[in-house]
Amino acid sequence: MKKKFKTFDFLLFFPPILLAAFGIVMIYSASMVTATMSGDSPYHFLIRQGIWFILSLIAFVFTSFFNYKLYQKLTKIIIIFLFVSLVAVELFGVTINRATSWIHIGPFSIQPSEFVKIGIIIYLASVYTKKQQYISDFFRGVLPPLIIVIVLIGLIVKQPDIGTAAIIFAIACTIIFSSGVKFRHLSLLITIGLMLLVFLVNTMSTDVRISRFSGAYQPFEDPEDSGYQLIQLYIAIATGGVEGQGLGQGVQKLGYLTQAESDFIIGTVAEELGTFGIAFVIGFIALIVLRGLYIARKCEDVFGSLLAIGISCMVAIQAIVNLGATSGLLPITGVPLPFISYGGTSLLVLMISMGILNNIARHVRYNEFRLEKEDIPRDQSIQKPTIVRNSKYSIK
Repeated sequence: MKKKFKTFDFLLFFPPILLAAFGIVMIYSASMVTATMSGDSPYHFLIRQGIWFILSLIAFVFTSFFNYKLYQKLTKIIIIFLFVSLVAVELFGVTINRATSWIHIGPFSIQPSEFVKIGIIIYLASVYTKKQQYISDFFRGVLPPLIIVIVLIGLIVKQPDIGTAAIIFAIACTIIFSSGVKFRHLSLLITIGLMLLVFLVNTMSTDVRISRFSGAYQPFEDPEDSGYQLIQLYIAIATGGVEGQGLGQGVQKLGYLTQAESDFIIGTVAEELGTFGIAFVIGFIALIVLRGLYIARKCEDVFGSLLAIGISCMVAIQAIVNLGATSGLLPITGVPLPFISYGGTSLLVLMISMGILNNIARHVRYNEFRLEKEDIPRDQSIQKPTIVRNSKYSIK
């Protein structure tokens, strides 16, 4: 056990846990008044997120010790699970905020589209690892795996959940690019994807489409309707200033800023903890992303590298979309802030992803220890896709 923890990457262990714990505190601060006004206990959201935090922590530790290479053998099962869960949403889904994206299981609501994010990363990393010899052939190596991705994205768009669909598309493009595909093939895929996205946006109801874009880019044109939420967020940020009003002392959460505990929790952070609070959140998310990319660079097999890149970019893209929407740079799409926003499924998937990333890091550290013991020059060891197998330093 001591040897197992010796290879733990604590730069990937503590930041996610600290962010999730910080998120629980901010969720309680943002929701205690509105929960009471709704007839619930002021601890309603705190307790629910706390339970998800415990479950996520268990999943994080488990996946940290589960050999990431075994996910290649589980790819088919993962894809079947994703299809079944999304079809179940179509049949038994619950509508929240005009999107049928949830399934009730007992007292909890599960959002299967969140699992698609990590599932797609595992699937594409596995497939493009096996297709490395055909990666320059668009129709033989690049296109076939994308059929499954397109179908899954289509099921998510039908809910409709444009934000999650766009994030999954961006993640897929990142993995495809990192796998060594030709730039012209990637450009073609991005062009087709953007055209489809525009088409899907145009199929949305006119009122929803106009409010999403006008509210983001011209909030003061309609301050009582489409621009209301963003204006309240601006007020929260301006009120917080540099040092903030103090934890629990925010005013915008008292019914002015809706969803202050979920998609717009950065407003509560800004008002109560100021610029320092925002810097804390962005800084730790950036640390996770950069560390993940570092692990991807150091990993000695293609599958591990693509997994690490996909997970790192998933966190980065989700954070950019949320912060972009809450700052008026992007349309509001209902994407949560990683680790911070209220949402059990999102937190669970993120912590599972961090566990996988930590396991990749453990393999990297084992190989580094092996090189030091056997006195092998470092430049001779990094020859992808070489994998250390069946040695006394292998992780069981």
